[in-house]
Amino acid sequence: MHEPYLAALEAAADAERASQMRAYHKVDRVYLGVSNEIINELTKDWRGALDVATRIKIADGLWRSDIFEARVAAAKLLTQARLREDEEAAWQLIAKWYRDFDSWAIADHACAAGAKRLVADPSRLDRVEGWTRSEHMWTRRAALVMTLPWAKIKTPKPAEQDARERILGWAASYANDPQWFIQKAIAWWLRDLSKHDPRRVVTFLDTHGAAMKPFARKEAQRLMR
Repeated sequence: MHEPYLAALEAAADAERASQMRAYHKVDRVYLGVSNEIINELTKDWRGALDVATRIKIADGLWRSDIFEARVAAAKLLTQARLREDEEAAWQLIAKWYRDFDSWAIADHACAAGAKRLVADPSRLDRVEGWTRSEHMWTRRAALVMTLPWAKIKTPKPAEQDARERILGWAASYANDPQWFIQKAIAWWLRDLSKHDPRRVVTFLDTHGAAMKPFARKEAQRLMR
C-alpha cells in the first residue's frame, strides 16, 4: 500500500543532496536527498486525502522501508493534534518505532508525532516511563523529547503539573548519564521549561546540576536572565 507514496518521494530524489545527508547523519541507510519542505508538502496532501486507518498502514510501510525520507514522512503522516478515529492504533504504531531509533533527525520527527498522542491521552505516560530504564540510549532520550509539551505549558493545571514533575524525575535520573544526546535532551527540556517556570529550573539545577555535563547546564540556563 505504501509503494505509490514511496515512489512520490523517490521522484523528488537529489543524488548530490543524498550524499551530503549520508555524510552528515552518519547512519548507514538509503537517503534520497528530498528536502523537508517537499516532504511537508507531500504529507500535507496525503493527510488531507486519506483516512487515519489508511495513513497508519502507509506509515507502517514507509517506516519499514528504512529509507530516511520515508521514515520522516511516516512520522509526519501521523503528526496531528486530534484524530477522530483509530487514535489508539496510531499511538500503538508510533510507540513501536522507538526501538528503531538510531539518529536524532528520525527520532525527533517520530517523537513529534508521539507527543501529539501523549497530549491526547496522558495516561500513555505510564508506557513511556518504562522507556527511561532502557539500555537503548535513543529510547531513553525519546522519553524526554516526546514529553516536551509539558515543559511548554505556561499555566499548568494540577494534573499537568503532576505530569511535569513526573517527567522532571525522569530527567533527574538521567543527570549523570554520560551520553551527549541524553545530556542535550535534559538541557532541551529545562530550557523550554525556563520560559515559564525558571525557578523550577533553578531548583533542578541546584539539586542535580553538579551531575550534568557543563554544556548541558549552560544550555538549560541559556534563556534565563
